[in-house]
Amino acid sequence: MTKYSSRYASSPEAVKKYDTQELRNEFLIDDLMQADEIVLTYSHYDRYVAGSAVPVNDLKLETIDPLKANYFLERREMGIINVGGSGSVVVEGTSYPLDFKDALYIGSGNKEVVFKSNDSKNPAKFYINSAPAHTSYPTVKVSLTEANKLQLGAMETANHRTVNQMIIGGVVTTCQLQMGMTELRPGSVWNTMPAHVHDRRMEVYFYLDIPENQAVCHFMGQPQETRHIWMNNHQAVISPPWSIHSGSGTSNYTFIWGMAGENLDYGDMDVCKINELR
Repeated sequence: MTKYSSRYASSPEAVKKYDTQELRNEFLIDDLMQADEIVLTYSHYDRYVAGSAVPVNDLKLETIDPLKANYFLERREMGIINVGGSGSVVVEGTSYPLDFKDALYIGSGNKEVVFKSNDSKNPAKFYINSAPAHTSYPTVKVSLTEANKLQLGAMETANHRTVNQMIIGGVVTTCQLQMGMTELRPGSVWNTMPAHVHDRRMEVYFYLDIPENQAVCHFMGQPQETRHIWMNNHQAVISPPWSIHSGSGTSNYTFIWGMAGENLDYGDMDVCKINELR
């Protein structure tokens, strides 16, 4: 079964007036990881799709109406990271096993994609991102050990973290989609700090490894007009190009970042000075 919803773009001037529930309605994706369902959110920021597939039984990827396509990947590429039990993704008859935190890139033009779990009692939980694609590149699996790893931050500033670049130039060739996973060290709680904006790309964060009864406060908005959204495990949040995207947890945690837009330059960002945030 496939379910989807759409989110329209909001201007920064409009978002200044949103209350808590309006912010959550516009930017929080809180219906992911439903058993035996594919759940997708279609964002009008760069036509990005974020979603999940939890195959207790095999699940076949189907197109959705906003795409106006004969099949989902007719004009799109896709990135997948497994955050559950072991499983596999079958692409045009070729099976790609994915263990916990393994990633898969699927190029456009692939008609048949099927999600499978090795154990229905401990199903795979596939987190999905997708963006429009102008050409087709090969399907590639990237395990967590194969990621390009960056060590950033420090314990003294509570943001010591490992950035695992997985679906990104130098590791996988894509049209515009980029994905990776940032793991915070014990004792660190801040991600992506100092914060930044990149007006040429939108981004979606998906939070995981949040311990029970803990949470992450995600910060968004223009640097001088910030807002926050409290988030739980396996929830995602949409970040417009004009918005910062940063968070602080009540414990350490992991988040998956995915983005698309005008270019593939990972370092194309405008850093916001911490003491100038408002």
